[in-house]
This record gives sequence, C-alpha cells and structure tokens, in this order.
Amino acid sequence: MGSVIRHAGTWTVEDMLVSPWHYLPVEVEPGTAALRVTLSYSRDGGAVLDLGCFGPAGFSGWSGGARSSFVVSAAAATPGYLPAEVVAGVWQVAIGLYRVPAEGVGYEVTAEAIGAASAASSLADAIAPPVPGDRPGPRRLPASPGRTWLAGDLHAHTVHSDGVMTVPELAAHAVSRGLDFVAVTDHNTVSHHRELGSASAAYGVTLLPGQEVTTARGHAGVLGDTGWIDFRTSADSWLEAAERGGGLMSVNHPFAGDVSWLHSMTRRPPLLEVWHWSWLDPTWTTPFSWWQAWDPSAIPVGGSDWHRPGSDAPLGTPTTWVECDDAGVDGVLDGLRAGRVAISGSRNGPVLLRRDGGFVAVGADGLLLAGPEGPYRRVSGDVATLPGRPGYHRLVTASGATVALTP
Repeated sequence: MGSVIRHAGTWTVEDMLVSPWHYLPVEVEPGTAALRVTLSYSRDGGAVLDLGCFGPAGFSGWSGGARSSFVVSAAAATPGYLPAEVVAGVWQVAIGLYRVPAEGVGYEVTAEAIGAASAASSLADAIAPPVPGDRPGPRRLPASPGRTWLAGDLHAHTVHSDGVMTVPELAAHAVSRGLDFVAVTDHNTVSHHRELGSASAAYGVTLLPGQEVTTARGHAGVLGDTGWIDFRTSADSWLEAAERGGGLMSVNHPFAGDVSWLHSMTRRPPLLEVWHWSWLDPTWTTPFSWWQAWDPSAIPVGGSDWHRPGSDAPLGTPTTWVECDDAGVDGVLDGLRAGRVAISGSRNGPVLLRRDGGFVAVGADGLLLAGPEGPYRRVSGDVATLPGRPGYHRLVTASGATVALTP
C-alpha cells in the first residue's frame, strides 16, 4: 500500500455560495502506478456531493453524484475518468456542492497510491453482450435522392456517468430497438468516447460522441468529438467550444423542474431538445411555446434521456429522424446541422416529413395536420402527400395530443 492522504471537514451553505466547486489537493509521489480516491459523506438532510478529479495536466474525470470512488491508472480508469499515467505532482480532487442542507454536510476524502495489480483487479472489464439476432428491419421513409432517413436517440447515458449500461450494452440495446444511431451523452465527461468506434463497428449502429454539460442551472447537450467541455464556465463558452470542435450544442429539457434552463446566453445554440421524455402529457403546448420564445429558428430534436430500464422512457422514445447522406457520425451531424430532422413519438409511430416543398405523413391515417395556428387538415392514407406551409407542423390526435413533429 502506498501513501494515503485524507481530507475531512464540513461543507457549509456559505462554502456553496462562494463556489459550487471546491478542490482538495493530493500530492502524488514519483513512481505511483495508480490513484484511488474515495469520498464519504453524510446524506442527512438531502445532501448531495459530486466527485471529480483534475491532474497536473487538467481534466482527469467526473462522476458527479453517481459514484463515491474512482481509480485512475495508465492502463485503465473507472468509467467517467480518463486512463492516464499518474504523474508526480499535485492532483486536485474536485467536490461539487450540489445540495448542502442548512446544517452543513460532513465529509471525508481519502486518496491512496495503489499498485497496478490492485488497480487492474478493481477495473475488470465487463463482458460485452452478443449482437442481437432479432434486429427490427429498417423503416424506409420517403427521402431525397441519395439520402436516407435514419432513426435515433440524441440523449442517452452509460456507466460513464449515471447510467447502468456499458457502451457495448447500450449499442446492443439500440440495435434491439431498431435504432440507427444513438448519441452517448454522459454527464461532464468524454471518457466514453474512446469506446464508441469499436462498439459501433461491432454492433452495426452509429454511436455519436456527445456529452451532457450538467450544472444545477440547466443541462446542455454537445454532439461531436469536440473534446471535453468545461462545465464550470459560462454557457456561451460551451457554445464557442462546441463550434471550435465542429460540434453542435442543444439546450436539453429546458423546462424540467429544478433542472430547467436558467443560463443566460448572448447567442442561441443551433439545436433545442423540444421533445424529452419528461413531456408527460402530449397535449401540453409548453414545448412549443418555450421553443418559439427561445428561438423559433432552433432545430428541434428529441431525446429519451435513457439511463436504465424502468425509470426512464424506453430508448428511442421519442425518435429523432435525420435525413443523411451516409450513416456515419459525420453524416448524422451534417443532417442535423442542415435541419433535415423530424421527431416521432416512437420508432414505429406516425412520422411527418418535409419533402419537395410539401409534407409527407407516414402511418398517420386519420390524424390531424396542425400548423402554428392549430389543426387544419385530416390525413388520409398510410402515406399521404400534403401541401407545404411555413412554420413548424405536427401530427395530432383529435384530442390534441402530439404524435409527430417537423420544423
């Protein structure tokens, strides 16, 4: 066993008011093979502390409130953290004061230098699931020449943050759901990015690199291999970093209880998660009023915010459709960037597409076509061609429930 460093004390509301993030120094000696950090604290009064790490070279990992310990080594690291040589110098254990009760929260942090064998035993790889043999057949929607409509989900989590599935497990699950792509948007980390390419190839599904920039004042989705986005900076800087890296940013679930969007911005991101699983009643018009007030030109997208079976909407609920030149990461991002999107309540549900200046409604017989001014036409037939009008349009039931959307 190597050297052990302990920090203990009480975080107070005053500490949280100074900064939501605090840093505990850990002096790492030369020759350290791996670093193990453990956080323990009293959860009385609803206290929630987040955990992360910054090495001498910068960001090392983040697990938020999903984990109470992590290991970093050159060969491997706890999901949420980046494998890296544990160089000598001062490392910083980051503590996020997410919720601190009036009486404060007592804590203890232990940082320990451990050997490579101990690190390897605690970081054993999970066994990847087999490729599902019962993949649903592709759904062929009317597309422009040379393009294909692909079905996907732009908001999903794995064990790299607070989800329960590994990256291969998520890929296999996406295949079983008949999805063509899934954005893996773990909270405040990019540790999952290194696994996406191999899992995509193994399971025949496109896994988009993403991250959900997560703060107490709202969450943003960043899609693309942009590098880590520093969640401790302003929302404007997140947008700038996403653009520098060739990615796309959205505001996620902008109206969602205590994690609704409260960040001010001088410019609007190109995407907006208009349809999220927390839209519990599809007759609500809140998503559309927020969208139109925020930025009517924002490209609407959907996300299930998948974490685990039984607690969220099923993966691909809603489904975001993107008309793509190719099925790879760049093809999906280019289609999103161009606004060639549509959203349906599920992968096999009714879909409304813009095509050749008009609309095509698929699987929507008997539903109503609604524009910004409300419903104005009944759809007839399984594949119906309808004249185009400006503004966002929806397919709705007679009771006003939205089942599909197109910008």
